[in-house]
Amino acid sequence: MAGDGPSALPVQLVEQPRLQKLKEMFISKFGSAPKFYARAPGRVNLIGEHIDYCGYAVLPMAIEQDILIAVEPVQTQVVQLANTNSSYLDFTTSVNNIQINKTKPQWHNYFLCGLKGIQEHFGLNNPTGMNCLLDGTIPPSSGLSSSSALVCCAGLVTLRANGKTLSKVELAEICTKSERYIGTEGGGMDQSISFLAEEGTLLSKSKGLEWKKMLRLHDVQTKLGVSLEEMLTIVEEVLHPEPYSAEEICKCLGITLEELRSQILSQNMQDVSTFKLHQRAKHVYSEAARVLEFKKICSEAPANALQLLGELMKQSHISCREMYECSCPELDRLVDICLQFGAIGSRLTGAGWGGCTVSMVPTDKLNTFLKNVKKAYYQTDGQRLAVENNSLFATKPGRGALVFVEA
Repeated sequence: MAGDGPSALPVQLVEQPRLQKLKEMFISKFGSAPKFYARAPGRVNLIGEHIDYCGYAVLPMAIEQDILIAVEPVQTQVVQLANTNSSYLDFTTSVNNIQINKTKPQWHNYFLCGLKGIQEHFGLNNPTGMNCLLDGTIPPSSGLSSSSALVCCAGLVTLRANGKTLSKVELAEICTKSERYIGTEGGGMDQSISFLAEEGTLLSKSKGLEWKKMLRLHDVQTKLGVSLEEMLTIVEEVLHPEPYSAEEICKCLGITLEELRSQILSQNMQDVSTFKLHQRAKHVYSEAARVLEFKKICSEAPANALQLLGELMKQSHISCREMYECSCPELDRLVDICLQFGAIGSRLTGAGWGGCTVSMVPTDKLNTFLKNVKKAYYQTDGQRLAVENNSLFATKPGRGALVFVEA
């Protein structure tokens, strides 16, 4: 367990019927009882999209849906993984030969990311083998970080099984880095990183800064010593709304096309011919300002706090749709429906281009809201109807990852 938390917590933190079912399935599968359990929650980002890897704060919230793993350390240096969902196949591997296939992001590879991250951090030569049975309640591919939760839970499991300790911050950093074993760049998609790193570079050049050292938009703001509002003014002054061609960018920076491709653009961006620098930078700086305003309202709690927060969520979605272009017609329609049926605020969350929305709904309107959204969005479409049971749910802020044992 993390060094700044208890080594074991009581089992009552998870619903008893769910835990008992998991224990019974574990015994049936492996012929013995689990020695401990680990839990890691999914998360939803309330506000602050595509700005964390630019150096700005976001406001995520742990949700009640989670990944729960029952674990038994074993003498053999073998890891056996099983899942309560029969559509996810069992997997067995030697702990001394962890191979992660980036081309096939199967569920067990995310577990192996967390396992490998801890092993490499401590340089474990003879890591402990484990029998593990996983149960997940986070809808997959929904933008609620089910894969990251699995990586974190696996890291926690490996830490505990090998008798090691880390602070929660250290553990989080290791798990973030180790997810890259499967090709996931922490903080956002490769394409977004490339776009935004390029935006910071243009802005830097125009203000006489050493642009090659400006890797994030936050670096530009810090170096200039101005507010987010002033950065938005600079964006309007420096970057034109029309898309930039690669040739125009090269002319602005005084570099060749080859230098642009080799020094600035990632592998995924080599064939991109136009860049919407004005729109992307405007989204990042305005979204960063909305996050700070959201936090301020939560701290000061004015009488109209909920309405103010809801308005910020609406503005965030509009910016994601129009400036960052990471929405899609289905997400836009879902946001509109949620607002129509009582949400104070609603917006896409996660990377976008699909995924999910997050809405703020008064408790006394929740049941009616869920019923109406289900009818208006899911029951009008056969494909959506097939998944609506797992796709529409209410949640409260949950607690973070933890290890616990039966009393």
